[in-house]
Amino acid sequence: MKITWFGHSAFALEAFNTKILIDPFFTGNPLCGDIKNYLNPDLILVTHDHGDHIGDTVEILKNGKSQVLAIADICYHLTATGVNSNQIMFGGNGMNIGGTVRFGDFSITMTNAIHSSIHGTPAGFIIKDPSGFTVYHAGDTALFSDMALLAERFNIDVALLPIGGHFTMDALDAAKACYYLEAKKVIPMHYKTFPVLCQNTDEFKTFIAEFSKTELIDLNPNESIELG
Repeated sequence: MKITWFGHSAFALEAFNTKILIDPFFTGNPLCGDIKNYLNPDLILVTHDHGDHIGDTVEILKNGKSQVLAIADICYHLTATGVNSNQIMFGGNGMNIGGTVRFGDFSITMTNAIHSSIHGTPAGFIIKDPSGFTVYHAGDTALFSDMALLAERFNIDVALLPIGGHFTMDALDAAKACYYLEAKKVIPMHYKTFPVLCQNTDEFKTFIAEFSKTELIDLNPNESIELG
């Protein structure tokens, strides 16, 4: 799987001829570079509908043939904004927390997240590709001990975790999340986009070594890595 980070919480996952965008916050994202190859993905996943996460979702959908998947309340809102209901999975209904759905040969599970949202409640996603390679995008969240239950249920290869603090868990709690999740690798996100967030991964590196055996992958914005 090729994983590309666009800064903040925006990622692209590419595997088995499938391109998935998560939280495509491009416009207004000071860390985002060239995204022209990612404007017609197969699927967009939206963790919640704050502007720095739902981002360019509506524009991408209206200018292409992508599908979108989010919690049901956000999907109803997208329909109200004029998005074609045929582009919203499951007849415009989306899904909800705890559910697992199929997108082609991919398995997508919606998980809890502790944060806020305009419509519905915030969420995370666990995405498993046809080979079994598993990515957990936590969305915006605080630390919660039920992350340990995700480790029981899923063999997480890569966790995408916020570390910025202020609006989400900070570096210390993100390191503890790695312990709960038992993830093999972690890619930090939701930091250095804005001055209020932590600006580097220095503390996270220290705490990771203290609390877990998870390997840190310290991507730069617009950098990709191939794993699996």
